[in-house]
Amino acid sequence: MQQRVIRALPALFLAAACARESLPVARIHRADGVVEVAVEVVSTPEALARGLMYRTELADGRGMLFVFPDESDHRFWMKNTLIPLDMIFIAADGAIVGIHRDATPLSTATMGVGRPSRYVLEVPGGWAARSGVATGQRVELPLAPRGSG
Repeated sequence: MQQRVIRALPALFLAAACARESLPVARIHRADGVVEVAVEVVSTPEALARGLMYRTELADGRGMLFVFPDESDHRFWMKNTLIPLDMIFIAADGAIVGIHRDATPLSTATMGVGRPSRYVLEVPGGWAARSGVATGQRVELPLAPRGSG
């Protein structure tokens, strides 16, 4: 029995790695190249409301893509969110219209960028600066219709 479990471990690790790699990827186009982020895509009202609440970690290169039904000045708070986040606000055409950097965990203050967006990409706090992500850059989004509002 113990040998079967030990033999099964490599397969379990491989399956876990494959599951991680199967996340859709958002590609941010900078002047000097492309930065990729593996994303969980959320679009239902329940998932949009929950977001990354109660998570204790989010690795660099990972994020959550919020897909809203409309383009508007979306506002967020960090209530029940335990980790600092950068929020990258993206217009329907894929342009980054603003970034709220290093949002404070557990804050109930609302935050946004004061510009309409259709998508918001949440990544670990500080990731946008470390990766050279800035307003005006273009994002290729997985599973999100481009140019629709």
